[in-house]
Amino acid sequence: MSIEMVLAEDVRFERLSHGQNARFPGKPEERASKIALCDSTEDVAEALERFVHAGLRPTVRSGGHCYEDFVDNNPGGAIIDLSLLVGTAPLPRSPKYRLGAGTRLGQAYPDLYKRDLVTIPGGTCPPVGAGGHISGGGYGLLSRLHGITPDWVSAVDIVTVDHAGKAQVLRADKQQNSDLLRACRGAGGGNFGVITNFYFDTLPKAPTEVLRGSVNFSWDGMTEERFTRILYLFSNYWETRGRDPETWGLFSIFNLSHQSSGHLGMSVTFTNPDGTVKDTRVVEEFLTMFDECKPVAELSTHPAMAEHHPEPAHPGTNMCLAKHTLNKMAWIDSQGGGGRSGGPPMDRRHKYKSAFMKRGFSPEESRCFYKHLTRKIEGVDLSGTTVLADSFGGAANRKQMLEETSAPQRDSVMKLQFIGTWTDPAQDQAHIEWMRDFYTELYSISQKGQKYAGTPYWSDQYEGCYINYPDVDMLQYSFWHHLYYGPGDLYPFLQNVKRRYDPNNIFHHAMSIRV
Repeated sequence: MSIEMVLAEDVRFERLSHGQNARFPGKPEERASKIALCDSTEDVAEALERFVHAGLRPTVRSGGHCYEDFVDNNPGGAIIDLSLLVGTAPLPRSPKYRLGAGTRLGQAYPDLYKRDLVTIPGGTCPPVGAGGHISGGGYGLLSRLHGITPDWVSAVDIVTVDHAGKAQVLRADKQQNSDLLRACRGAGGGNFGVITNFYFDTLPKAPTEVLRGSVNFSWDGMTEERFTRILYLFSNYWETRGRDPETWGLFSIFNLSHQSSGHLGMSVTFTNPDGTVKDTRVVEEFLTMFDECKPVAELSTHPAMAEHHPEPAHPGTNMCLAKHTLNKMAWIDSQGGGGRSGGPPMDRRHKYKSAFMKRGFSPEESRCFYKHLTRKIEGVDLSGTTVLADSFGGAANRKQMLEETSAPQRDSVMKLQFIGTWTDPAQDQAHIEWMRDFYTELYSISQKGQKYAGTPYWSDQYEGCYINYPDVDMLQYSFWHHLYYGPGDLYPFLQNVKRRYDPNNIFHHAMSIRV
């Protein structure tokens, strides 16, 4: 296929000019002027060089899930759309496994499974594209067992632009352009060029079976004391018992949703390190821990969980463990949703923030959560706001990966994703300010009056923020890049890679690598 150029008068333009966050582009005049649909590396090189010579700023989309306006707000510029650049078929003279950058996670899992019973330890949202997910440090339910996705990347195909404005198709691996390969393993998209393929010399075997279930608590009758106890039990487990390798197949997402949603929900997914669920002692121990807090049956699914951790299409077999009912199923059947179509409604507006935690929640932090999750704003529906507290650590904390990848957070036990979801543009400011106030107060508790107050700056408690959940609010701090890349040598390394492979700063956005 030759490049398919979609212009404003094309019936497809309206749909293709924006991704999953309805906040962007903010106005019609902020949209790109054209969109290039590419399904080969050669197409990407041709389109990119054409746009650069025409003076158009290129932005890149694989799945359309960029959390900020880095892709869709591109006035008069051009979007390179990789959604057709899909597949897992090996290429000649290349490593054994491949993922095209436009491949959606919901399709990657079954395709890799069919090929060799392998998988990537990636995310749970089926429509997310591999390009941004992997390059920004994508993780998921198997990351405690197998690490994060860039840990497994051994090479990439990437199109860069040289001093003269000519597109260069490069293979970056450990023998050639090794500095660029490391940068593409966790530093985030939109920095150095357009990745078209990810390669893997080896991949972890997919589990044979899993257990899935949930633990839920009603907001009705919830007290601050009980709420604090629940958060302590959850977070302390990951700080202590969760460090043991036999627990690394256990992954939980605690949906700390606003009081107006009606309940708090904790998802649980488990497989043993051998990929079976024959031994259930680890998950039974975890579930029993919450019995004192009087969990209830799940009444409904919060929209954030429906989007980020959808239910599988295939029913499993119910198992009763520790007074809880879990669903046993083949691992491949647990990969919910489809990969080629579908996804969240396109009218939803979002705001996100993030934090890595090296320790469990302190009592003061738990009380701050309770204060803001029960705080109301007159006339504003906060039922779509939540904090997803994901278990982390295990294999994701392998220190040897610090020198091989650009994902510096290797000492955390939880990763938090603050999510605001609404549909009315008139409520943008109220939702954004609610989240800012919550976040700023939460991360001022342990460092009030200090330079880094209001942020999860690197300390014995925190390990900064996650670049795949970018937040332009952090740009108000001169040290914002430390939050995402750490205070060490990684960011200067990335600056050198930027100078070498993108000398004209063709690939840039509000939070791209700066030189």
